[in-house]
Amino acid sequence: MIEEYGIKTLDDVDVRGRTVIVRVDINSPVDPSSKRILDASRIKEHSQSTIRELIDKEAKVVVLAHQGRKGERDFISLRPHAEVMSEVLPVEVKFVDDIFGDKAKATIASLKPGEVLLLENVRMWDGETSKRSPEEHSKSELVENLAPLADFFVFDAFAVSHRPHASVVGFIPKVPTVIGRVMERELRALIKVRERPERPCVYVLGGAKAEDSAEVAEGVLGKGIADRVLTGGLVANLFLYSKGVDLGKVNVKILEDKGFLVLRDRVKDLLDKHGEKVLLPSDLAVEGLDGKRVEVKVSNLPVELLIKDIGEDTIREYRKEILRAKTIVVNGPMGVFEDERFSKGTVELFKAIAESKAFSVIGGGHTIAAATKFGFRDKVSFVSTGGGALMEYLSKGTLPVLEALKKYAKA
Repeated sequence: MIEEYGIKTLDDVDVRGRTVIVRVDINSPVDPSSKRILDASRIKEHSQSTIRELIDKEAKVVVLAHQGRKGERDFISLRPHAEVMSEVLPVEVKFVDDIFGDKAKATIASLKPGEVLLLENVRMWDGETSKRSPEEHSKSELVENLAPLADFFVFDAFAVSHRPHASVVGFIPKVPTVIGRVMERELRALIKVRERPERPCVYVLGGAKAEDSAEVAEGVLGKGIADRVLTGGLVANLFLYSKGVDLGKVNVKILEDKGFLVLRDRVKDLLDKHGEKVLLPSDLAVEGLDGKRVEVKVSNLPVELLIKDIGEDTIREYRKEILRAKTIVVNGPMGVFEDERFSKGTVELFKAIAESKAFSVIGGGHTIAAATKFGFRDKVSFVSTGGGALMEYLSKGTLPVLEALKKYAKA
């Protein structure tokens, strides 16, 4: 049981011999030409935890998941995912190219305890991505056809828990629901950093998703959750610009092209209210005309060179804050870490996190990619599987799935 929300886990139900629908997130990078899965880490994580536990407890396991979006190159069948799951699990995973039709229902009805069935990509059904209430989705074709066959619904897809889609929230009003182990780990970690963080609590916001980061900063500063917010990447550029710093036309143009200039008044208001808690770079690294890294004091801006990292003085200042912290949350790199010349800010902050004794959580695709590339993934306390879901939870303290679970906790 997750006491803070009154949400039940797999520990609270007996699934032996029962039919269990499990919503996981095994959305994976794929090679669009060969349809080959390039990174199976999400598939393995769900398989080795929640699905394996359900097999061991002799449940009849029906797996729902999505891959990509319609119209995009990674929108493919889940057949390759079933093959990967079969390699990881002690049983061969059945697959049907159907979601809730006669073929799917007949295969579900034939399942024996300990068997696993993966249904086709749920986003191949147009109704999946409609933004509706749990009650409206509970009357959809998907739920109307599959719910009568299920004894339990297990929600384990944290990475899509911010999306009010049919397979995410639609079963909750109709089927006794618990959360799986991946979702449980996410919630316990996020409760620790947002609801009751050990102090000092430091949030590090970088990367290119400036609007999301502004919302998180508003949420955690407005509620007194964060003691410090450290900024880098385009997030820092937007905050500096909103404070009145002239970044130079080339850098302002990037903010404009991404639609971030409309956030200027909002960020200025945030800085007026909580400026003493928001740390902005005092120096930055730009790409010189000769292609080399050049460091520039913020007081010497504007500069008509691309800003690509935080500078040495800023790194030292941020490092001190991180080493003092007891709780650290990181979403977004400090610069263009893919380029060795501008990876220093990101690498040095990860070094500080690895040295600290704080409980640390990182999330977001680029953050995880950077931590993996530089060998720090195993040196943080928790790696979140969510990007958008993580940001929404940090900014609002809730998610559509959590609201539905709190309302319909009837398992």
